[in-house]
Amino acid sequence: MRYGYWLPIFGGWLRNVDDEGMSPTWEYARDLACRAEEIGFDLTLVAELNLNDIKGIEAPSLDAWSTAAALAAVTKRQEIMVAVRPTFHAPALLAKQAANIDHISQGRLSLNVVSSWWADEARKYGVSFEQHDDRYSRTGEWLDVVNNLWKSDHFSFTGKHYRVEDNILQPKPLQKPRPLIYAGGESETAKEMIASQCDGYVMHGDPPDVIAVRIADMRERRNRKRLPPLKFGVAAYSIVRETELEAQAERARITDVRQSASGYDNYQQWLAGTQLEQRVSLEDYSVSNRGLRSGLIGTPSQVKARIAEFEAIGVDFLLLQCSPQREEMERFSRDIIKVD
Repeated sequence: MRYGYWLPIFGGWLRNVDDEGMSPTWEYARDLACRAEEIGFDLTLVAELNLNDIKGIEAPSLDAWSTAAALAAVTKRQEIMVAVRPTFHAPALLAKQAANIDHISQGRLSLNVVSSWWADEARKYGVSFEQHDDRYSRTGEWLDVVNNLWKSDHFSFTGKHYRVEDNILQPKPLQKPRPLIYAGGESETAKEMIASQCDGYVMHGDPPDVIAVRIADMRERRNRKRLPPLKFGVAAYSIVRETELEAQAERARITDVRQSASGYDNYQQWLAGTQLEQRVSLEDYSVSNRGLRSGLIGTPSQVKARIAEFEAIGVDFLLLQCSPQREEMERFSRDIIKVD
């Protein structure tokens, strides 16, 4: 199992706790990423939103791509998975930018392609907001352009959303044939696109039996297309404590749901703009990305047993959120990864 973590560019992951003790600053992100390498974490996911989805739109948040470039220069080992939303990035320009960051990182960049869901953010930043299937149509074209520009020069493309003529992109990324491309989504449109054009499938948190069904489905889709196996990742919120009682007490603290919290309206827009397989509860709202459903909550032995279940069904990596991030990652490393 590989262990990853979400970089807390929003100042935390809890919508019902105002101050989680991890500021949305470059200094905090830098120090956390460098320490993460020392204590056994393999990758970081840098989310991309121009407004703060967790703490409310008035709160600060870091830009994903400039942060990723800076992390590439100060880290040495971990994979830097950066979220990218095609509606906010012209494909040829992003392909150029990503190739450069891949060189800075010595071949450690990957992309997590996200089809935008937040109508208010798009409006405030002057970007058109499309309906669900139209967004995935755009994403499919976007991936075609980026993938081909990374592989060869003098590439031309004309589609519904994008056009490039006789493009030249040098230098190409260090990684061959390309940096890894991940994506997530639970709609039929999303799953077909991922099975056809991506290298990995990143899922919201859910128990192993639910994740197992998704993995089997995506493997079947992939096999039908005669493409190499996908990599599978799952989001999870971790609470590791000496006793189960302590772990459940912390869970109760962070899920003290307040519909008046600053990020609640954003959450409602996310629900309206996505097509999920399951209904989402208010408790799910309190922690980002359905992380509690993965069940990494309890004593070290309980959490390790749960991780073994995920590993047995084919999960390749976990993407952890926790709060406060550095202190909880230190605990997870000591008790689960076993790195001093």
